[in-house]
Amino acid sequence: MRLNAPTPALTALILCVPLLALVPSARANSAPRSSQTAYSAIPSASALIDVNHCSADELLAIPGMTRVWANRIVRFRPYRTKADLEEQGVIPADLYSRIKDSIIAHRSKQ
Repeated sequence: MRLNAPTPALTALILCVPLLALVPSARANSAPRSSQTAYSAIPSASALIDVNHCSADELLAIPGMTRVWANRIVRFRPYRTKADLEEQGVIPADLYSRIKDSIIAHRSKQ
């Protein structure tokens, strides 16, 4: 019984497959993603600024806030929710989208 010689393509495949084990994959080199990394920019509940009780100067600590907008927020209080800032026309939608993760609207106890 006589065996046929392998074709050049088969020879190349046989030689290349073991080499693939030596090449690190992109997935192996990437750092594992944690869900905490995605949420690290969101402040904790205690760090949120209450738009119903803060001063205009405290609002200025929020990135993107200007004195004009801070004074408007203080002037048109109280708010049921933080979304009232946009819904009532106190601040524009683009400003609200930038600051919404930094504020909260607590109601006063009656």
